[in-house]
Amino acid sequence: MSSDLDQMYDVFRSLLETSTPTEAVKQLEILGVDPGRIQRIREFHEQQLLAIKEMEEPRVAVYGNRETWYTGPRENDRAWPAIQRALEKSGWTPDAVKDLDASSTRVVSLLNHPKEPEFAARGLVVGYVQSGKTTNFTSVMAKAADRGYKLFIVLAGIHNGLRRQTQARLAQQLVESNPTAWTQLTGLDRDFVPTENAASFFGGSNTTHVLCVVKKNARVLRKFARWLESASDYLQQAPALVIDDEADQASVATTSINPLILRILDTLPKAAYVGYTATPFANILIDPAAKDLYPSDFIVNLPQPKDHFGTEVLFGRYALDGEDPEDVDDGYDMIRSIPAEDVPLVTPATKADADGFTPEITETLAEAIQYFWLTTAARRVRGTGNKHATMLIHTSMRIQVHNSFRAPLRRIRARTLENLDSPETLRRLRDLWDEETARVPAEDFKLTKVPFESLLEELPGVIRDCRIIMDNSESEDTLDYDNGPVVAIAVGGNKFSRGLTLEGLAVTYFVRAASAYDTLLQMGRWFGFRHGYADLPRVWMTPDLHASFRHLATVEADMRRDIDVYLHENETPQTFAVRLRTHPVLRVTAAAKMQSAIKASAAYGGRRIQTRYFHTRADWLRNNQEAARDLVRLAVEETTAHDSRPETGRHVLHGIPHTGVLDFLRRYRFHENSQECDAELISSYVRRRVQQGSLLRWNVAIVGNRAAGEEADFAFAPDVTVGRITRARLRNLTGEPDFADIKTLMSRADAAVDLAGALRGWTEKEITGQRRKQLPNTGLIVLYPIDKDSPPSEHREQSREPLGAEDHVIGVGLVFPETGNDSEVSWDGSYIAADLSGIRLEDTDDEDLRTLEGEDAA
Repeated sequence: MSSDLDQMYDVFRSLLETSTPTEAVKQLEILGVDPGRIQRIREFHEQQLLAIKEMEEPRVAVYGNRETWYTGPRENDRAWPAIQRALEKSGWTPDAVKDLDASSTRVVSLLNHPKEPEFAARGLVVGYVQSGKTTNFTSVMAKAADRGYKLFIVLAGIHNGLRRQTQARLAQQLVESNPTAWTQLTGLDRDFVPTENAASFFGGSNTTHVLCVVKKNARVLRKFARWLESASDYLQQAPALVIDDEADQASVATTSINPLILRILDTLPKAAYVGYTATPFANILIDPAAKDLYPSDFIVNLPQPKDHFGTEVLFGRYALDGEDPEDVDDGYDMIRSIPAEDVPLVTPATKADADGFTPEITETLAEAIQYFWLTTAARRVRGTGNKHATMLIHTSMRIQVHNSFRAPLRRIRARTLENLDSPETLRRLRDLWDEETARVPAEDFKLTKVPFESLLEELPGVIRDCRIIMDNSESEDTLDYDNGPVVAIAVGGNKFSRGLTLEGLAVTYFVRAASAYDTLLQMGRWFGFRHGYADLPRVWMTPDLHASFRHLATVEADMRRDIDVYLHENETPQTFAVRLRTHPVLRVTAAAKMQSAIKASAAYGGRRIQTRYFHTRADWLRNNQEAARDLVRLAVEETTAHDSRPETGRHVLHGIPHTGVLDFLRRYRFHENSQECDAELISSYVRRRVQQGSLLRWNVAIVGNRAAGEEADFAFAPDVTVGRITRARLRNLTGEPDFADIKTLMSRADAAVDLAGALRGWTEKEITGQRRKQLPNTGLIVLYPIDKDSPPSEHREQSREPLGAEDHVIGVGLVFPETGNDSEVSWDGSYIAADLSGIRLEDTDDEDLRTLEGEDAA
């Protein structure tokens, strides 16, 4: 672009400060600018907008032909450059600042231009737990302020702690760098209180931005709504950005808070509502047709930041459709088990038992506390990363239980300090340090292990500095990171269940149960960034909770892939319905938030499913052995071709009638946790495909090892004998003795065992394509004889253990050909209601909201 045109484009951008793009073009015409030059300016401006729209990250779904007007920060901006400088000074890398700049620019580009006469936008930004969402929306607010937005309302959770933390962050990053540009309606220790003459904040002579950080509390929101309404004549000149932090909490399907948020939005002639959450389950289940907070205008899927500790990193996950389970990481070995017998010693069984409850410092709790002190000492030796160090003990939501931990924790602190020179104490601490650093090597994170002798020099000071804090709504001594480095063991409940950041969190002791995905995920304060000590975090929890978080990691990955697929296909929020996997015990979200949900359909066409869960008792296993043998005997009789490969332990029998497969599915027992392996649904699907002339014939494959003698073989039928394979199980997270999870049964190559010219290196896509070409209407069932002992290989001994079944296991894989119109043969998944009477649950959201809806401030 020529210098002359460059100067004229700067004029055009200046006009955009006070005008919409259309009005700015008209003003250029009034100024007498040549039409050809205006056209070139418009074309160049469109190129800048196109670069914003076509960003690879973050992914965005936008409704309709929504106009993009924002092209990024300008040299004369004040709010965003101040944030950028502060982040760079605090140690953010150039790449991290660049990513934040790009993602916040994309969000601002989806807002309405502040000079439009009226607007009412609804958007949603989906991030990760403890991944920097607050910094993202602070950056969005800064850029919106630089472009003329006047009023900024932040709905900051339901607890004072989170509201105060958010107020402090915004005051530091937005207000302190430009104090004359901002008026704050709320303060660190002051939620909204109405002031006289609300109109004076929005009149033409007042050019400052107005910041209000309020708790989602019915009494507070009602006062704020009335105060705004008193200034209604002046709000036309006050474009507003409403940020709903933790947008799935309290904002959706509540009797008081939801209508009050809508009332506030209705009061504002120009309002953009943007929800931020890491658990959008409730938000994407809102009825899009209702006048509510459904993100009807845009949905933004923020990428996971580099070095972020998320659910999958810690807990691993299961393979999604089309993934090879062997390619899916099991997560870092950072989770430690709390045995079932310890639970009643650290939390009361019922509400009635809470009064007078005295917790015990169990062996696992003592180990967690001692490991926390060791990690803090090691971090002092390293001298890098977060200056704070926190341990969280979360066993109950009840305040009296929190307070009961004070004396036992003080005793173990005093006793450890007193005995720190004793050989027995030193041996125990050294063994703990050596074991933990061997299980998670520092070198995996490009760090160096701190020798025990080095951290021992720091240990006495760490223990002396360690504060014991009961942090709840009644406590006076709360976590405060503003006055120097903190070393603290914090005991709490609901205050730590949403949004609140625990600085330098290294160790968590967690037995608190919950019944919904969002509640449980938000309790995971251990997610986030661990710069300088990424090798050291540990979480102690029960096996049931471990298994639940592993399932949630899968749900989260599935949901985000669904979102990305929709966004890639240019879907809009109005045509975009994300499916959420269900669970036998956990609800997706609170029942009230699922009132507008419907059953989502899926289909087996083109899919490969496999058994991974098994009972280990003999009667269950022998039933499956007989079902498999009868199927193979039938296949031998009915086959049109028997492809025998004894040198590789494989047999393929072609052209078996579907009736034999249906009979096998009737007799074979899938484990009840295998939701995708539901014999009734699969059989129904097969019958419906058969009615359409497909799946009439099946190929039956047996995949084992080369036969090596009776001791190692499994005979399915005469002339069909193979060596048993080994599939060690993952360490048992359920605590159930009669349970095994092997994670992976099939290899990708097994799905092509019946295809001509099959190559081991074929990708999933290539296998699907070849099956479409060679066997478009034929199903494949693969049987695996698994040795009952199945010890783990040497390199997997930390994450696996021997299968330990009472008899040999029969694994089953099913491969379905694609169909041109699978919607005609889909099966319905559903929300599953389980009997929860046997599980002790203390859900955060419902309990808190009953209080908030009753107007008592939390």
